Amino acid sequence: MRELVFTLEYDPGRNAVADVLAEHPDAGIRSLSLHATPDSLWRVDHATGPSNALAAIEDAFLTTDYYADCLATDPCGATSETQVLDRSPETLVLYTYWERTPICASIPHLALENLGEGSLFETRHEGRRHTWRVVHSEGADVHAFFDALRAETGDGVELDVRRLAELSPSPAGSDSLPREQREALRAAAERGYYETPRAVDLAELAADLDVPRSTLAYRLRRAEAYLVSHFLERERLAEGVEPT
Repeated sequence: MRELVFTLEYDPGRNAVADVLAEHPDAGIRSLSLHATPDSLWRVDHATGPSNALAAIEDAFLTTDYYADCLATDPCGATSETQVLDRSPETLVLYTYWERTPICASIPHLALENLGEGSLFETRHEGRRHTWRVVHSEGADVHAFFDALRAETGDGVELDVRRLAELSPSPAGSDSLPREQREALRAAAERGYYETPRAVDLAELAADLDVPRSTLAYRLRRAEAYLVSHFLERERLAEGVEPT
């Protein structure tokens, strides 16, 4: 398998969701699952941020025609539907289904047509920049994909290719956690911090390690976030992201 990573940066007025995120820099969106067939596309997006930002994101999804990765600048006859799956004060989960017409274009459909079946997608939306990671099979015509993408995006969207490489597993035993976070996590596990009930609380653990409580809390949060993100990534690749 190979992977390609690229970003699309939208000028003001070019993408409604990008406009909202530019107004709320403390909010972001990532896809949980994205599925495309020759005639349709559906995706689930997970937005995080303050409540006013989430309200604006929800409005952009619900009121904007054909947002679901559609690259058209003019009406193309597609139909789309967005539903709210879950809402909390700091998170919003949205489901969007989009049926295309022969003149509609989207990034997943360009991948389907130029990279072949079996591609996996990850998208992150922050401000006006949308970052795409596509895992695809060997021998796919990447140049044809980017030529088609450039032709469809046109003016008002800047394309930046970040990575084209083999997708290889991490070497056995590798660990990209900083040493301080790794040691904090190991100590917490060994001393029973993650047991139920806990054998040691955060203050006691910090005293044992001779570090400030706030420093230890930060190191554990960062280490836990790393582990969760990598677990979810493995889940997406194993079962959570269906091929196109």
